[in-house]
Amino acid sequence: MAVKEISLEIKKILEFLNEIGIDVIEKELDTSFLPGLSLGPNCIYIDYDQLLYPGDILHEAGHLAVTTSAERNKAGTSEMSPKWPTQAEEIAAILWSFAAANHLQLPLDFVFHPNGYKGASDWFISNFSDKNYIGLPFLEWIGLTLSNDRALKEGKEAFPVMQKWLRD
Repeated sequence: MAVKEISLEIKKILEFLNEIGIDVIEKELDTSFLPGLSLGPNCIYIDYDQLLYPGDILHEAGHLAVTTSAERNKAGTSEMSPKWPTQAEEIAAILWSFAAANHLQLPLDFVFHPNGYKGASDWFISNFSDKNYIGLPFLEWIGLTLSNDRALKEGKEAFPVMQKWLRD
C-alpha cells in the first residue's frame, strides 16, 4: 500500500482515537460501505488510498463508542447483530461525532460533509450549532455526557463536553 500524506486533521483524529482506546489499523479494503473505512473488533480499518472523506473516521468511531464493550468487540464480524446499529445508536454516533469534532476543534463541515448523512449534513450542522442536540438523552442514558440540567445539579460540564468517550 502506498504511503499517502496524512493531513493534520487526520493526525488529530488518530491521536484522539488512540487516547480513548479505539484502534486504527491501516489495511487494504476491497469494498466498504464508506470509501476507505470499515469496522473491525474495537477498531477502524482505514485504506488511505480509498478514503474520500476523512471526517467519516469520527462517525465510524462514534458507532464503536456508543456500542457496549461486549458488542464493540464483535464489530465487523459475523457475531455482530444484523440489527446493529439501532436507530438510537445511529443518531448517538452522529451526535458523538459532533462532540468529538468540537473537542478536536475541527470544522463541522469536515465531519458533516455534503456527500454524507443522506443529504442532511446542513440540517445536522444547523441543529447542533443551535444546541438542538438530537440524541442527547441516549448519550446521557449510556453515561457518556450530561444534559444542562443534570450537569448543573452535579457541578460538571454539559454536552458537548463528554464525561467519557466510550460506553461501558
